[in-house]
Amino acid sequence: MKHIFQKGTDPSLPTLVLLHGTGGTENDLLPLAQIIAPAASVLSVRGNVLENGMPRFFRRLAEGVFDEEDLLFRTKELNDFLDQAADEYGLDRHNMVAVGYSNGANIAGSLLFHHKDSLKGAVLHHPMVPRRGAELPDLTGTPVFIGAGRNDPICAPQETEELQHLLEGAGASVTVHWENRGHQLTGSEVQAAADWFSPYLVKQ
Repeated sequence: MKHIFQKGTDPSLPTLVLLHGTGGTENDLLPLAQIIAPAASVLSVRGNVLENGMPRFFRRLAEGVFDEEDLLFRTKELNDFLDQAADEYGLDRHNMVAVGYSNGANIAGSLLFHHKDSLKGAVLHHPMVPRRGAELPDLTGTPVFIGAGRNDPICAPQETEELQHLLEGAGASVTVHWENRGHQLTGSEVQAAADWFSPYLVKQ
């Protein structure tokens, strides 16, 4: 998968796996990594699917309707890529935290749903429930930050609450940060993610 790797100055920190939104690239979320954990290594990935020329991580059938078969295939593809990247760059495969926005948050959520121990934790900006009816792996103690907009036309508050319920039901420790905004990613939301990150993931 096309990607950018930046080696951090503190190898004890989790590697941040950056996952862009629809139409984005591997460059989009690099500024977030500098805010959340500037000393951490960064692995920023571009999705392998194109929708009207816009990169995505998996196909959808319509707005908010995921192609589940492709979602499962692409989630495994990303998980396998993280295995390979850990070997190539000498990273701790069990110390990776996803930072995803929109479509990228959805594929990160799908990793949590379908691949046990694929992520140490996750920062999900405006995610949806990746798949309903799935039996989640044991996520006991896995820290997850969800950034959400109360007026998000793509991801309604009920969707956020359902995702929180499903993750917590599998044992994850979920923090939800609400903004009185829509689907856009705001500076205050990113700062909230950075504030959340330090005590949950840096000292463990």
